[in-house]
Order: sequence, then C-alpha cells, then structure tokens
Amino acid sequence: MTRYADIPKPIRSGLVIVDPERGTPQRIIVLQFNPDTLERSVAPQAAGGEGGGGDSGGDRNEALRLKGPAQESWKFTAEIDATDQLDVAAPDGIHPQLAVLEMLVQPTTAQLRSASKLSKKGTIEISPIEMPLTLFTWGSKRVMPVRLTELSVNESAFDVNLNPIRASLSIGMKILTVSDLPAGHRGADLYLAHLAQKEQLARRARAGSLAQLGLGGGI
Repeated sequence: MTRYADIPKPIRSGLVIVDPERGTPQRIIVLQFNPDTLERSVAPQAAGGEGGGGDSGGDRNEALRLKGPAQESWKFTAEIDATDQLDVAAPDGIHPQLAVLEMLVQPTTAQLRSASKLSKKGTIEISPIEMPLTLFTWGSKRVMPVRLTELSVNESAFDVNLNPIRASLSIGMKILTVSDLPAGHRGADLYLAHLAQKEQLARRARAGSLAQLGLGGGI
C-alpha cells in the first residue's frame, strides 16, 4: 500500500530576484500552482531581415546568417487562491502575493525620491532606474533571465473586507539574451548557461533518416 508520504511533491515554477553584482537571491517567488499551459514564441534575428530577398530588400548573401540569439517570449496564466491555504492566516487576503509580483515592474519609492531629488538639483540627465535581475525557473532545465512585459490581474473573489482572495494573472515575459545585456553581466552568463542546456538537450534527440522522408536515394 502506497503511503502519501512516499508520493514525491511536484517541483514548483517561480521567479528569483537576484542581486546582479553578488549573484545572491534577494527574494524567491514560488507560484502556488504550476500553470497548465505555457505559450512560447521564438523569433530568429535574421541578418537579412524578413524574407531575405525580393521586395523585402534583403541581401541574398545574408539569407542564412543570424545577427544574434533568437528573441523568445513566454506567456502563461498563474492562479493565486487563499482558500486553498486555509491553514495560513491571510488577514490581507492575497494582497501581499499580488504586490510582490507588481513590484517586479515598479520602481521603489526610494528610487523615485532619489530621481526626484536629482531633478530638483538641476541634473540634466537622469539615468533610467535599473531593476534587479529576475530569473524565471521551470524545473532545472529552464532557468533564464527575463523581463516582465505584461502583468494582467483578474481578481474573482473577495473577503468581507474586500481583500482579494482569488485571482488569475496573465504574465508575459521576454527572455533576456546576450544581445540585451552588457558583456560580463551575470544575466548574460545565466543566459549562456540556459542556451548550453538547450544544446545538450538537442544532442539527445534521436536523429531521423532520409528514408523516412521518402528520400532514400539521397538529396
């Protein structure tokens, strides 16, 4: 008879906020439920532009060349439900969990006040506020630096104090590559490690044959 304790718990997906200088995690966000589906889009950075010729004006010599890593984006829906954690006190509902995710696309009050002080001092050029490095993890084979491009929240249930207790979030992310990050940045190193993992997985795929394609006589 199988005991419940013997059943392995599923690995959770999530986000890790990393100090880009030290490489130490500042905050770990574990998704309450793994998304049911992942929508991924991979677009090559073709040197000759789309089409590579004809009306597109592309150079025929560039048709098979790439300018850099493919531009990859991910999209999924995450669910947060306080009623699934009845053993955990939630006087604020799921406000804290929502706030943590929303702060991934917001500067802090300290950063905004600092920029305001520089502006009042007459600083001509104020550098854009730099956010911490964010990693998205989907198991050990998918750990990659990302930037959130979309965060849409649908709150569907509330407690008596109008605190949200259930919500679904549509999250969109862009994978940051060596084309997006400066040389030597920790995020660039993490992207290269992610790409190397993908190369290893590609080598494990079973190769087909020309005969399977009806080309037994060769190309």
